[in-house]
Amino acid sequence: MLKKALSGLKIVEYGHFISAPYCAKLMADLGAEVIKIENPAEGGDEARRHGPFPGDVPHPEKSGLFLWLNANKKGIALDITSEAGRGVFHKLLKDADVFVANYPPLRSEELGIDYETLSKVNPQLIVTSISPFGQTGPYRDYKAYELNCQAAGGVSVASGDPDREPIALPMFQTYYQAGAAAAGATMTALLVRDKIGRGQHIDISEVEVPANNLVGQHLTTFIYRGLTGIRKGHQGGYFNYPTCCLPCKDGYICLVAPQVAQWKRFIELMGTPEWSKEPRYRDRREMAESYPDEVDALLIDWFKNYTKEEIFAMCMERHIPFAPVRTVDEVAHDRQLEARRFFVELDHPEAGKLKYPTTGYELSKTPVQLERAAPRLGEHNQEILGGRLGYTAEDIEKLTKK
Repeated sequence: MLKKALSGLKIVEYGHFISAPYCAKLMADLGAEVIKIENPAEGGDEARRHGPFPGDVPHPEKSGLFLWLNANKKGIALDITSEAGRGVFHKLLKDADVFVANYPPLRSEELGIDYETLSKVNPQLIVTSISPFGQTGPYRDYKAYELNCQAAGGVSVASGDPDREPIALPMFQTYYQAGAAAAGATMTALLVRDKIGRGQHIDISEVEVPANNLVGQHLTTFIYRGLTGIRKGHQGGYFNYPTCCLPCKDGYICLVAPQVAQWKRFIELMGTPEWSKEPRYRDRREMAESYPDEVDALLIDWFKNYTKEEIFAMCMERHIPFAPVRTVDEVAHDRQLEARRFFVELDHPEAGKLKYPTTGYELSKTPVQLERAAPRLGEHNQEILGGRLGYTAEDIEKLTKK
C-alpha cells in the first residue's frame, strides 16, 4: 500500500456541524488519523440531525452531511466536561499533533479547550480554533450563524438584486471555506513546529475568511475606481463583461472571460454578428457597468439555439472558459468525474452503501482515498479507550454513558 501524504499525523477533533469537521476531514483524506470526540449527552455532533437523510427519514446515523464530513475518521463518545472525561481527553492530546475545534473563545475556555490550557498538556500541540469572530477583538465572544458571518464579512454587499434584500451564498460556503483555511494553516504550522520545536495557536475567523477570499478582490475597484460593489443580480460584480449565468436551450451557461482574447474568440464562434462591430460593444468594462442586460439579450438570442453541452464542446475547442451549469443528477453522472473516479462507494452499518464525492485534486505518489465510513456514535470507544489507553470495559461504560 502506498504511503499517504499525512500518514503518521495524529489529530483530535472536537468539532460540530461543518467548519471544524471539514478541516479535520481534509487532513483525514490525506492519511492523518483523526479521532473525533462527541459528547453522548448532546447526542453527538449536531450535523447528525441535519439532512439529507435516505428516504427523508431523520436518523442520527444516516445524515448525508455527517456521513460525508466524517468519513475516514474514528469516533469516540466522551463527555470532556466531567473530571474523568477530561483526564481521558488530556491523555489523547499528549500523543496528538493537532487539536481542532470550532467554539467561540469564552465557550472554549469553559470547556478547557483553549490554547493556554492545552499547551500545558502538550507543548508541541497545534491548536486550531475556528470561531465566528476569532480569538481577539470586541466581538470575540459573540455568537453568530453563517448568515451573520457572510454579512459581517461583506458578502452581502454583492449578493442579490440591487433593489431587493441581499441573499446568502448557498450550502454553508463560509463554513467550508473556514475549514479549508484552517487545514492549510494547520499544515503550515506543522512545518514550522519541526523548526522551532513547539506548537502554536491557529486562529481562524469565519467572518474574515470570506472577507479575504470573496470580498477582498473588490478592494482595488474601490481604491482605483471608487466603486463600492453594490449588488448586481445575476451579474458577477464589477468585472469586465461577461461574468454571469445565462439561459440556453436546455439550461444555463456560466460565462467568464477575463482575457480579451477569450471574448474575441467567443464573438468569432458566434459568427462575428454585426452588433459586435459597434463601438458600444467593444468596451467590456462599460458593458458590465452600464448596460449588461442589453448585452445579455444579444447573447441569449444565440444561446437559445444550442444545448449547454453543445456550447461547452464548442467553447472547449476554442479555449473559451464558459461552462454548463449542471443539475445534481448531471454531476452524479458526469463523464469527466466518472473517469476521475470522483465518486466512490462506502458501506456504512446503518446507512448502507452510498456514493461519496472524493477530492478536487489527485496526488500520484500519495493518493487520496476514502476508505472508512463515518463512525457511529462511540464506535471506536473500545479500540481507542480500551486498546490504546488501557481503560477497562467498566471504565469505558462510565466514561461514555449519556
